[in-house]
Amino acid sequence: MAFLSLMMSFATLNIYLSLLAFVPHQVHATSHGSFVTKYVTNDNSSVGGLCASSIIVHGYKCQEHNVTTDDGYILGLQRIPEGRAEVNGTLTLKQPVLLQHGVLVDGNSWFVNNPEQNLPFILADNGYDVWISNTRGTIFSRQHVSLDPSNRQFWNWTWDELIAHDLPAMFDYVSKETKQKINYIGHSQGTLIALASFSQEKLIKQVKSAVLLSPVAYLSHMTTELGVVAARYFLDEVIHLIGLAEFDLRAPRVKAIIRSLCDSNPGIHCYDLLTVITGPNCCLNSTTVDTFFKNEPQSTSTKNLVHFAQTFRNGVLTKFDYVVPSANFRHYGQLLPPEYNLANIPHDIPLFLSYGGKDALSDVIDVQRLLDILKFHDADKLSVQYIQEYAHLDFIMATNAKDIVYKDVLSFFSHHA
Repeated sequence: MAFLSLMMSFATLNIYLSLLAFVPHQVHATSHGSFVTKYVTNDNSSVGGLCASSIIVHGYKCQEHNVTTDDGYILGLQRIPEGRAEVNGTLTLKQPVLLQHGVLVDGNSWFVNNPEQNLPFILADNGYDVWISNTRGTIFSRQHVSLDPSNRQFWNWTWDELIAHDLPAMFDYVSKETKQKINYIGHSQGTLIALASFSQEKLIKQVKSAVLLSPVAYLSHMTTELGVVAARYFLDEVIHLIGLAEFDLRAPRVKAIIRSLCDSNPGIHCYDLLTVITGPNCCLNSTTVDTFFKNEPQSTSTKNLVHFAQTFRNGVLTKFDYVVPSANFRHYGQLLPPEYNLANIPHDIPLFLSYGGKDALSDVIDVQRLLDILKFHDADKLSVQYIQEYAHLDFIMATNAKDIVYKDVLSFFSHHA
């Protein structure tokens, strides 16, 4: 095992040295890689708060909350307590809904269309108490009780920590505020951390039901061109070696690495990187995309992307693999990382899964593998929706999602009220 680890280290080092040879010192615009400079322009103009930038401006009441995890991260959490047309002083006890975004975005990703088309506003207007979560490292969650984002240790986490710390902190906070069980909505990474949590019987006493949009559990069949190339050639490990603890698509070194990867792989059409990564989203308009890129992408940890790449390469859902057996043993008390066994998800949790036929990340084959694991779920507690023309971002950004997806989400919540 030691010899294998040594050989892997040499191989990764060679890739690293090769990469440095063609990563430019400056990023020059080319038609092949124009997406990187055209769209990665987030200037964090919304640091005043998500409520001010995306919610109150549309006539909704909004509250800014902070939640501190047990490992010290201070997370932004926004609350939309009532609908826009609601009469003040309504005494009806409302069911809380917590929305959790995916990787490389934040809570703003739910607010890219007109108010009548955005899921949080639709929920609020239908009588729900809406809460918007923001994962550690994103613009509204870049605080810690002792660490600064400039400190590498601030970025020493993967979605394991989101399962262990962020999601429980959010659930605890919303449960205490509302005194009720929580309806959960996750997209992409937000579905992964929920499924893994449920498999460990975490949050079970607090969750009322869960909606999983573009569910991610397995990634072996993802077709995203850039992601597949990066994962197969261990680019995630290379970036980790270069010393980038924070993965920020706006950072010059990250843009240079992506451009170099695009230039060395002509088959990757980086002029439309959004489609390359997520699949051919059917139903986004130019205004939606422009609004999206005013706030996104957001940072994540490089270690988090390494973890995702491990899931693709290994074909199993495990905790982060430190590769060297002794390192795994120090962290887990065993030579290999523990597996998240999704078969352990309680069969009586109401689940609604919606997935798309064009999704390059949540591929149909991988979703079918998840559904096969859930085949013993209580029949009246599992709802599945398949939308042939949808890709990864359509579920949160499509202009027609209100009529295709969200109406079924409302029906699901109502059925399990």
